[in-house]
Amino acid sequence: MIHRLFRRSAPGHRPFARLHGEEILAATLFALCLLVLSAQHILAHEYKVGDLLIDHPWARATTHGADRGAGFMAIHNGGTTADRLLSATASFAKRVEVQQMGMKDGLMRLVPVREGLEIAPGATLLLEPSASRIVFFDLKEPLKEAEMLDATLTFEKAGKVPVQFQIEAIGATALDKLHHPFGQ
Repeated sequence: MIHRLFRRSAPGHRPFARLHGEEILAATLFALCLLVLSAQHILAHEYKVGDLLIDHPWARATTHGADRGAGFMAIHNGGTTADRLLSATASFAKRVEVQQMGMKDGLMRLVPVREGLEIAPGATLLLEPSASRIVFFDLKEPLKEAEMLDATLTFEKAGKVPVQFQIEAIGATALDKLHHPFGQ
């Protein structure tokens, strides 16, 4: 049917004048599919620096008056040497910490990671709810769903990497956000 669009027509005739209702519908659906695929690619934001692929940094929206939020993502190391996520800064928070679950005072709690989080060669570091994360302290304003907010991640080898955190719904989960299986 699409080949009909490009078929030669008699002089003075427009090729689109011969389209029938089903062909117009098919062409419209095709265009909509392309639009949806393009939108998914735009929403699946990622950052590549050296051997690292940072997939979809995101944070949950916060309620009015909340003073902290948490950031999540997946970081894949496609190289042959380890790297470390050392720290982060964010334009929307006064202080930022990289944290992981650990024992403190006999209880499992989130504790700051002073030496950073290792990303082994060929491995993926998941920063997700109920695990390691980036914590934003003293938020300058509530995190609002659909915002894109600037931050910088600092790695031992890859250096400083500017990223944007997409703010998701308050109840968003990690599995909703990952777009790439990283070949694993």
